[in-house]
Amino acid sequence: MKQVNGDTLAAARKVIAVHINYPSRAAQRGRTPAQPSYFLKPSSSLALNGSTVERPAGCELLGYEGEIALVIGKAARRVSIEDAWSHVSAVTASNDLGVYDLRWADKGSNVRSKGGDGFTPVGPALIPADAVDPSKLRIRTWHNGELVQDDTTEDLLFPFARLVADLSQLLTLEEGDLILTGTPAGASVAKPGDVLEVEVGTTDGALSTGRLATTVEEGTTAFADFGAQPKVDDLQREEAYGSREAAGLAAVGPVLSPELKAKLESVATATLSSQLRKRGLNNVSIDGLQGTRPGGKVVGLARTLRYVPNREDLFKTHGGGFNAQKRAIDSVNEGEILVMEARGEKGTGTVGDILALRAQVRGAAAIITDGGVRDYSAVAELEMPTWFANPHPAVLGRRHIPWDTDITIACGGATVQPGDIIVADSDGILVIPPAIAEELVEDCIQQEKEEAFIFEMVRKGNSVDGLYPMNAEWQAKYKEWEAGNHHD
Repeated sequence: MKQVNGDTLAAARKVIAVHINYPSRAAQRGRTPAQPSYFLKPSSSLALNGSTVERPAGCELLGYEGEIALVIGKAARRVSIEDAWSHVSAVTASNDLGVYDLRWADKGSNVRSKGGDGFTPVGPALIPADAVDPSKLRIRTWHNGELVQDDTTEDLLFPFARLVADLSQLLTLEEGDLILTGTPAGASVAKPGDVLEVEVGTTDGALSTGRLATTVEEGTTAFADFGAQPKVDDLQREEAYGSREAAGLAAVGPVLSPELKAKLESVATATLSSQLRKRGLNNVSIDGLQGTRPGGKVVGLARTLRYVPNREDLFKTHGGGFNAQKRAIDSVNEGEILVMEARGEKGTGTVGDILALRAQVRGAAAIITDGGVRDYSAVAELEMPTWFANPHPAVLGRRHIPWDTDITIACGGATVQPGDIIVADSDGILVIPPAIAEELVEDCIQQEKEEAFIFEMVRKGNSVDGLYPMNAEWQAKYKEWEAGNHHD
């Protein structure tokens, strides 16, 4: 195979990069685009294998992103998706480097944040495009020898041919131009002295670019004071490292700790319901649904999806492609529960076996919909439970348009917001505001201890009069019983 050399770099008049293309990255970012979007990197940012890259003086967050680069082999202008791949001569490895410290100054264009000298190393070898299936490539990145990115092109949001065809509708892709095709989850931050390596190959291991190596060094020349200066905040740190945890930041927003989750799993929904009622929350049950896993119990944070009534012209614009339904399924995270608003409409499906399986693979704890479910038998066989109004064979477009995600919705007569805690079992489904969950579950645990005592006293032949609820005399006996038998 040919090697990337100075002539390769000199031939690249344009370097075009895609913002988000891997489902794993979309899930990490919490946003899944319906269409691809792009930015330009200057050809002066290109560098060869073995190069060094400078983290500019005063900057904290030099981000790296392993990517597959397409090399255009012949000019492409208004080409079709079917013809687009024939205009690609080779694929190689690339590293889309950038400093998050300057994103605030030109966010969107990325001119300064991602355009620095040496910020786009490529190589070392070129894999001929006609020797590979573009949907069967593997991208891997190592940070100081540790594998941090490992993904394939099998389920890209926008396959490579679509990117080439899409870009060619407006501009001519010229021979030698490079397209960086997006990065999977795992991109993070490098520091001076770190070594970054990126490799692209076929999934069967038959062909490989070899490892593209780049060493990070510390810049010593400060930015001039007549331009935007480096500036970072915790949001940029989170974006650069991939998560607040990886960036060493405290968690914010709704968090379901393992301890809280275990406590919620330990108490009955009936107990939770009574404690919610004591706090004036009487409309927090999702009603009228049945589950595929009777006897099971799930606790998780809500993600939401809203359907609106079908209108044919709007279904054409919102119902096809990577619509809100598919985006919701493809961005649900480990332990989350996808709750769907279908207005109680039972005359069509809202989820079927393939999308339910995808949610299970992504680690979803459950799906809850107040509409119908298609492919009931297959959905019922999944380990992940689904709560639904009824089985129905009709396709989505009969009654619904998938409209929006991660917004406040209504499901089964209850309002559900993203981040609410959902507790679901064979007794019912409850929506718990996260702000009161800790206090609520402690009171539930105490209530169930008292009820265990009452149950035992009734079994021994005592009347419920004065015992249920307990009067002062029984309260005193309960305290003695608890002290003698139920130390935590």
